[in-house]
Amino acid sequence: MRCNYTLFVTLLSIGFQTISAQVVLKADGKTNTYNLINNILSPGYDGAVETPDCKHNVPHITQQWDKTLNTYVFNFEIHTDLDNDRCKNEDRQRLEIKTYKQSPDNLIAFSGDSVIYSWKFKLDANFQPSKGFTHIHQLKAIGGSEEKMPLITFTLRKKSSGNLFQIRYAANLNQEDLLVTSLNPFLDKWVAVTETVTYGESGNAFYKVVITDIKTGKTLIDYQNKELRMWKTNATLLRPKWGIYRSLKDVENLRDENILFADFTIQKI
Repeated sequence: MRCNYTLFVTLLSIGFQTISAQVVLKADGKTNTYNLINNILSPGYDGAVETPDCKHNVPHITQQWDKTLNTYVFNFEIHTDLDNDRCKNEDRQRLEIKTYKQSPDNLIAFSGDSVIYSWKFKLDANFQPSKGFTHIHQLKAIGGSEEKMPLITFTLRKKSSGNLFQIRYAANLNQEDLLVTSLNPFLDKWVAVTETVTYGESGNAFYKVVITDIKTGKTLIDYQNKELRMWKTNATLLRPKWGIYRSLKDVENLRDENILFADFTIQKI
């Protein structure tokens, strides 16, 4: 059942907005992890989990108890010398979860939709990103000539001057930075992300992301832009991805890595 509430939303101003039920993907410590993810993100299908299990047959996403959050969380673990990209590419590694065309309509986005994505993540204190790319979140299209280029990525990158956290954007096929900051404030702590998107062409779109240190309440990133094109040419839909997707071009500088994730939510406005 859908209900109307009076709600202030920065992208739409004050008014009556229709709120759909919030979909939550939460670790429970007992259900088979891949089944749990698929049952929430693509009920009846098993394509919401993309892992390198085909080459290295071990669970790459597990669940564990976290003392800080006082709940079970997901542990995404990638292995430098053993994993690849779904046995399709050897120059990169992919361990991601996603919604996609088999997902229910309330978990994927069409032009004109407004969606709030939220989740928590924690990077290891010694996390080492690739010089090429290490993506931990993407908004990607299905369909059209630009579907291979993400609309939005959260990219961790190794630089000689210091490792970076980048929010990257591609209106078409060329990426640019929306925001670049040091990776150091994100290490060894739980952070909460709220990402608000109105999907559409320039002038009818909106993007906002806030990332907060859960322990201190400090805002690490607060970015918004109403001038972006938040769509892809001839796309059928847009959808989110989370995990570890990294280049192996500087494999000698990489190590086995893990990222903890918790409390994924998707809510259409």
